[in-house]
Amino acid sequence: MSPKCPHCGESLQAFAVPEEGGWDSSFHVACFNDECPYFVRGRRRMEDVYGVKVSYRYRIDPTTGQSSPLAVWSMDALKDRILDAEITTDIGPADPESSGTTP
Repeated sequence: MSPKCPHCGESLQAFAVPEEGGWDSSFHVACFNDECPYFVRGRRRMEDVYGVKVSYRYRIDPTTGQSSPLAVWSMDALKDRILDAEITTDIGPADPESSGTTP
């Protein structure tokens, strides 16, 4: 089963993480849906609170199963790192409220 974003229901996509990032795996999975409420709300919040035009996407570390925000500086940020791979896993948070969502 392909993991889904708890905020929009789209399939998460694998993307390569930088080697120097210190991660335990060479990839993470994230929601790259530009219409995802988490991404849209994040952009609005970051601009309102910090005055910057950035956002974050929903991400899961496949090694730990932990979700966290993935900071992005534009709508296209990190899309060049998306891997052409079918991801099947049973990881993912049981509760979308504990998925790194900012109130």
